[in-house]
Amino acid sequence: MEQQIRTFGDPVLKSKASAVTDVDGKIARLVDDMFDSLYTTDTGCALAAPQIGVQKQVIVWDIDDEPMALVNPVVVESAGEFVYTEGCLSIPELFVDILRPNQVLIRGITLDGEEVEIEADDFLGRVFQHEIDHLNGVLMFDRMTPEQRKEAMAEYRRIQEAPQAPQRRRLKLR
Repeated sequence: MEQQIRTFGDPVLKSKASAVTDVDGKIARLVDDMFDSLYTTDTGCALAAPQIGVQKQVIVWDIDDEPMALVNPVVVESAGEFVYTEGCLSIPELFVDILRPNQVLIRGITLDGEEVEIEADDFLGRVFQHEIDHLNGVLMFDRMTPEQRKEAMAEYRRIQEAPQAPQRRRLKLR
């Protein structure tokens, strides 16, 4: 069942999610709800459970029509760095350049209860890092310098206050 995606200012987004102790039917239903919510968006490719108000360490993603879910994901290793323009369903219509590691090794549990490690780089690596940040109560704004954050927050307020329908904007931070 589709759930409303929580947006910036909702306290659930700043709280650390709880680890899942049993990968059971409740978690499978949560994953279904997360995909239902993700598919109602036109820009999203991934979602973390806190973004629909559930404080559990679960992420889903669908890149190239391959829907996947991971429980209790963690970044085990990272290397390199690159800047990429990120958006967030919980901070709608704002796109900013964020510096992150380029390569990551992720460990988590599948819905079958199997522990897996996934090596990812470029876009997929960034998706994992962004969603795992959500599980730890970290938002894009927290990845910025104070000056960048001030500029991004001002732009986000302008977007939210705009009387017309929001338009996709990319903020190039200094």
